Amino acid sequence: MLAFFSKLFKGKDAKVDITEASMKKFLIVGLGNIGPKYEETRHNIGFKILDTFAQAQETTWSTDKLGDIAQIKIKARPVILLKPNTYMNLSGKAVRYWMQKEKISLENLLIVTDDLNLDFGTIRIKTKGSDGGHNGLKDIQNQLMTSNYNRFRFGIGDRFSKGKQIDYVLGEWDAGEQKDLPERLDTSSKAISSFISEGINTTMNTYNGN
Repeated sequence: MLAFFSKLFKGKDAKVDITEASMKKFLIVGLGNIGPKYEETRHNIGFKILDTFAQAQETTWSTDKLGDIAQIKIKARPVILLKPNTYMNLSGKAVRYWMQKEKISLENLLIVTDDLNLDFGTIRIKTKGSDGGHNGLKDIQNQLMTSNYNRFRFGIGDRFSKGKQIDYVLGEWDAGEQKDLPERLDTSSKAISSFISEGINTTMNTYNGN
């Protein structure tokens, strides 16, 4: 894994830098599409979860290269929050840029995204896996040249008829989902805090299936 990041971050001291960085900074990325048109859609749950987390940490967003950024510390660990402005299908470009810029190790990356294959509100956190047909994850895998990165999948269900998947994903939450969403967002925010402070294994054991 260090060999991969030595190539990714180039330079004779890259291996040393990445080893040191793995003890320090975290990058938490929420996937979504920019603009009011997409703000309340199911596909933008990654943005919404990061907004909830940022609010809980009493931090604010600023626009930077390839996305909106917020920076905090949890238990003295620096954390960078990223909402890419590249649109979903090119999310990997922003992820790769900020990993390079901040020299963040793969172990300290967490991608937050929607998942059609999980019932609404179900949380599934994994250390690796396929893109599952998700274009945002597919681009991240292509940009990082690996599928071995931490991902936080939030279930949006699959209650759509044949040929209506895009309309469903880009549709807004129904009344029942809107009622339950605040609690689900709060739990998701706590899961991110756990990933940073307690580690991926404890977080998976605590929150998967929640």
